[in-house]
Amino acid sequence: MGSLFHVWELDLVPTVEEYTTLLRCPRIQVDKAYSRAVNVPRFLKKLMSITGMSEQWVAARIKQKGDSKCILWKNLRDLILAHPDVKKRFDIFALSIYGLVIFPKALGHVDEAVSDLFDRLDNGVTPVPAILAETFRSLNSCRKADEGRFIGCAQLLLVWFHSHF
Repeated sequence: MGSLFHVWELDLVPTVEEYTTLLRCPRIQVDKAYSRAVNVPRFLKKLMSITGMSEQWVAARIKQKGDSKCILWKNLRDLILAHPDVKKRFDIFALSIYGLVIFPKALGHVDEAVSDLFDRLDNGVTPVPAILAETFRSLNSCRKADEGRFIGCAQLLLVWFHSHF
C-alpha cells in the first residue's frame, strides 16, 4: 500500500499527536479514543438529548440522505438563534461545527454518525483518531478513484500541511 503523501522522498502522514495539538484537545484523555458502539441510541434520541427538543420536533426534521439520516443545518441554525437554554445553544452550535466542518458528508446537513461522536465527547473521549481516520479514508478513496470529493476536515488538513512547509 502506497503512502498518501510523498514529497521529495519524505513520507508525510499526519499523526494523532499533531492533530491533537492542532485541535487543542490536550485536556481530553488520549487513551479513550472514539469508536462507534454497536447498540447506540437512535439518532432521534440523541438529537432530543443534544437539542432539548421534543420527539415530534426532532422526528419532523430528520431526513434520509443516501445511506444515512441527517438533520438540515438550517433547522439547527434556527435553534441556535432561538433556544432559551444557552448551554443547549452552545451544544447545538458545536454539533453543527462537527457536522459541517470536521465531518461533512451531505452538504448543508449534519449526519447521524456525528451525533454519536458528539454525544460521547462529554465522557472525555477524544475525537482526534476518528478525524484522522476519516481524513485517511477520504484521501485514499479519492486516490483510488483518481477523482472525487474529499470528505473530511479540509481546513485542518491544510493547517497541518502548512505546518510542514
